[in-house]
Amino acid sequence: MKRFGIILFAGLWCALFAGLCCAQEAGDFQPATTNVWGAEYPRVDRTGRVQLRVKAPDATKVRVNFWSGPKVEMVKQADGFWTLTTPPLVPGLHYYNFVVDGADVSDTGSHAFFGGGKHASAVEVPEPGSTYYAIQDVPHGQVREIWYYSKVTGSWRHALVYLPPNYDTQTKMRYPVLYLQHGGGEDETGWIRQGRANFILDNLVAAGKCKPMIIVMAYGYARRAGQATPAVPGPPAGSPDRLKAMQEMTSAFEDDVTQALIPYIDKTFRTMPDRDHRAMAGLSMGGMQTFQITLNHLDLFSYIGGFSGAGGMLGDRKLDPKTDYHGAFADPAAFAKKVHLLWVGVGTVEPERMRAGIQRLHTSLLEAKIQHVFYESPGTDHEWQTWRRDLKDFAPRLFQ
Repeated sequence: MKRFGIILFAGLWCALFAGLCCAQEAGDFQPATTNVWGAEYPRVDRTGRVQLRVKAPDATKVRVNFWSGPKVEMVKQADGFWTLTTPPLVPGLHYYNFVVDGADVSDTGSHAFFGGGKHASAVEVPEPGSTYYAIQDVPHGQVREIWYYSKVTGSWRHALVYLPPNYDTQTKMRYPVLYLQHGGGEDETGWIRQGRANFILDNLVAAGKCKPMIIVMAYGYARRAGQATPAVPGPPAGSPDRLKAMQEMTSAFEDDVTQALIPYIDKTFRTMPDRDHRAMAGLSMGGMQTFQITLNHLDLFSYIGGFSGAGGMLGDRKLDPKTDYHGAFADPAAFAKKVHLLWVGVGTVEPERMRAGIQRLHTSLLEAKIQHVFYESPGTDHEWQTWRRDLKDFAPRLFQ
């Protein structure tokens, strides 16, 4: 989800929209970078305002539904187009859809991004002065698709693999591996399509701030062979049944990663196949999965990162270092010898319950004298701008 930086409450938000959409100022609007080829709208100006347009001449009511804000009325023009100009939005990726006479409709001018359990339109609002996730004139790695068979799930499974620049030319070089997981409602394409992880790594490596590495982004949903597919949308968020379902899925995914995916990656690519050169991190649900998998398999991983989701299996309680995660935190000195980096991050304006849980984990780790990095992304919510910044801070700390 994405928040709007200058809006304090929904009534004011709607009032600002209503005033601005009638004016349609020329400004310096340019087609968004997230548009399909040749699409003039949506458009973004240097202040972060977004102009939207959809043709629906027979509609009686059209609204825009930005997922992080209220649905806002669009204004019908004489040519049958409905239009809207937003106030300045905070930088980052904003999911949205049109609501045409009650029906949710995608914007055909926008590329589709998989989020919230479906493909959705989105508009990228640039962050002034930030180039770390932009395409730059530096050597670029490649993103490849792989399919691997998992006996755990009894099925073929899909993943994306980022190979660093010069992987194909420096054929004697072997690389460390970061397993990087998406969040709930997303899939293995998220870190590339929305997160721009490949460009973040390209730029860090080119600047000498980061070791070249392979990144594996796997489909994070799993069920054991013979198990029924979980109900969608499933139990309510925060309920015991939801937590149980997540535990079962994470358990299946844990076995898939450790028994099928890692062996496939080490066999297929030129990896450094040992725990000192293997990391795992994830956002939201992926952060919860990361903690569960890595702390149960410290023989396989020595770098751990939780982006807005670390310790999710703890629910609303504090960490018990002696019992949680099979006592991985019980001995701080032993943990420090095994784990080269434990990294926990959160955005400063994430939902209170989520932020409180991660703060509670941070406090528990401090009390248990567990060495770790705690990072707060200023002014960002539970959103891709938080996780882009997380990766920018996390990746340079790996494999040093």
